[in-house]
Amino acid sequence: MAKRKLKPAAMLNPVPAVMVSCGHGEEKNIITAAWTGIINSNPPMAYVSVRKCRHSHHLIAESGEFVINLTTEELAHATDYCGVKSGRDVDKWKETGLTPEPAEQVNCPMIAESPVNLECRVTEVKEYPSHDMFIAEILQVHADEALFDEEGRIALDEAGLICYSHGEYFGLRKKPLGRFGFSVMKARTKKRLNREKREKQRKKSSKGKRYKERRG
Repeated sequence: MAKRKLKPAAMLNPVPAVMVSCGHGEEKNIITAAWTGIINSNPPMAYVSVRKCRHSHHLIAESGEFVINLTTEELAHATDYCGVKSGRDVDKWKETGLTPEPAEQVNCPMIAESPVNLECRVTEVKEYPSHDMFIAEILQVHADEALFDEEGRIALDEAGLICYSHGEYFGLRKKPLGRFGFSVMKARTKKRLNREKREKQRKKSSKGKRYKERRG
């Protein structure tokens, strides 16, 4: 396959599209971030990279706290708005109609409409020429009750999550290409999992309808 050379660039795609809530009181704000991810499992740690000139930069730097709010297809418009508008000029909560919800471990609010919220406290800051990387411990996770099945397992595929790739937002595939380890899976294991999958889909069908009705 022929390849074309490009100059060095941030070309890792796709990436998560999340809304990061920060600040508190009159200065609470929302910034959309795609440069975010998990960097450790025990303790669970994440990061967000924020351009130094952004209004949310000083809010996170001063408070040492933020919340990562996962986004959905229904929240795509608000997600984009919070990425192009500055909190210096507009009240993003008011303009988007998003609801600030009190967190448990940090002072900044969560976004009530988000299906999953991760409360984070900054432990380290890596400074780079254009962005600062806020490394934080995940203190608490909140997930919409409607996403859990009868066995208590969370079904994130029902949430309609989105990602960001080369300037555009995309909904995640409803049907996975495979699960972890599928490349070396034994036939009897695959058969058992397919049986369990059919039963799970049957249960999720009714669960998904209830979730959409609730979110609607």
